[in-house]
Amino acid sequence: MGTRALRRPYFFPLLLLLLLCGESPPVGGCNEKRMLAMLPRCGKTFAEKMMKVEVWKWCNLSEFIVYYESFTNCTEVETNVVGCYWPNPLAESFIAGVHRQFFQNCSVDRQDWEDPPDEILIPLITVPVLLTIAMTGVVVWRSKHTEQAL
Repeated sequence: MGTRALRRPYFFPLLLLLLLCGESPPVGGCNEKRMLAMLPRCGKTFAEKMMKVEVWKWCNLSEFIVYYESFTNCTEVETNVVGCYWPNPLAESFIAGVHRQFFQNCSVDRQDWEDPPDEILIPLITVPVLLTIAMTGVVVWRSKHTEQAL
């Protein structure tokens, strides 16, 4: 009985911790008004941290990835605290607003991919296909010859 009494005090704090840190929002539902009031705190903190980064480095993610991760975590926590799922359309629109504020001048250098010339593409396709057919033929031929030997 002494061991049981010692375990009991640990059960309730662990249960409470599990309930508070769980992924699902509270049963009361999503309080969108409160969420929209809390999210700007995350944006303000992110803006303060971004002021430490030189403006010309704002398009280089490696310069501020820690700040951005902190911002993302903050929006997730604040959203979950008020009983909303994350991401949700309202939180996404808030995050998009922060993106417009800081990253509107960042262009994505997209590389246009082209198929290689036919002289290269045709062998790259036909060689593996022919090898697969040849290996299948060898396996079938070998299995028939093994059966005859037995």
